[in-house]
Amino acid sequence: QVQLVESGGGLVQAGGSLRLSCAASGRTFSITAVGWFRQAPGKEREFVAVISWISGLRYYADSVKGRFTISRENAKNTVYLQMNNMKPEDTAVYYCAQLQRYSDPGSVGSWGQGTQVTVSS
Repeated sequence: QVQLVESGGGLVQAGGSLRLSCAASGRTFSITAVGWFRQAPGKEREFVAVISWISGLRYYADSVKGRFTISRENAKNTVYLQMNNMKPEDTAVYYCAQLQRYSDPGSVGSWGQGTQVTVSS
């Protein structure tokens, strides 16, 4: 199994930036892709971004394209989500997840515990 731990959440003003980290441990050699998801109060969890563990290929939800950047540092088994020009609608609990298939956000093998991000207007 792969264990994931997120960090870096917090409170930021609209237009500001935050960087989230997702540290993986356990059977990291089995990771195919890592995705970021978020869940706002009263809403369903939604896909944000994904990165292929081997190739580095990336894909983003339209709502964050051009503002968020997903990256990885394989030597540290860590994936990052750099969030710029943040908006109040970005407020949510952010989760990272190990995906079995890069092209399938539903193929979650394991979840992190989540980190709260709040954007004030």
